[in-house]
Amino acid sequence: MASSTQITTGKVRFSYCYLFSPKTMDDGSEKYCVTLLIPKSDKATLSKIKGAIEAAKTSYIQRNSGKKLPSNLKNTLHDGDGERPNGGEFGEECHGHYVMTVSAKNPPVIVNSDKTPITDPRELYSGCYGRVVLNFYVYDTQGNKGVSAGLNGVMKLYDGEPLGGGVVTDSDWDDGWEDDEDDSFDDMLD
Repeated sequence: MASSTQITTGKVRFSYCYLFSPKTMDDGSEKYCVTLLIPKSDKATLSKIKGAIEAAKTSYIQRNSGKKLPSNLKNTLHDGDGERPNGGEFGEECHGHYVMTVSAKNPPVIVNSDKTPITDPRELYSGCYGRVVLNFYVYDTQGNKGVSAGLNGVMKLYDGEPLGGGVVTDSDWDDGWEDDEDDSFDDMLD
């Protein structure tokens, strides 16, 4: 049975996908991660996130024998129409969305909409649409304090326009190409 800190989102868009092999973080650790673009219009998912954040805070207090929550908790959920936490603006694809980066030390479960496993990393890329299973928690380590979410599972719903790069398909190859063995370019290099 899922705890109140665990939720399944509605439809989100994936960006910065490191789901089949981990990303090396600034501290040298490796994590599987993805940035979620959550439509501001998805009130149901946003309500679930708010509830899970509150449940994570309550769980932290209970696990720590009534210890008070750390002050000035950072939050992993950011307004895509605002500024990034470390300065600068979010990209155009983030406008009209909330932005949340989630991660896990272990590989998440990755499935298609029919719940069959996805094993080809090319199937899941930045720009796809899907749903995720998240587990929210409070962290207080080495001066860093906040509420974040662990990534448990990813479900791809359908393809989308790739973000930050293209996808090459069979139709992109010019079938009329012929090698004329024109050495004039090589002559220019000499």
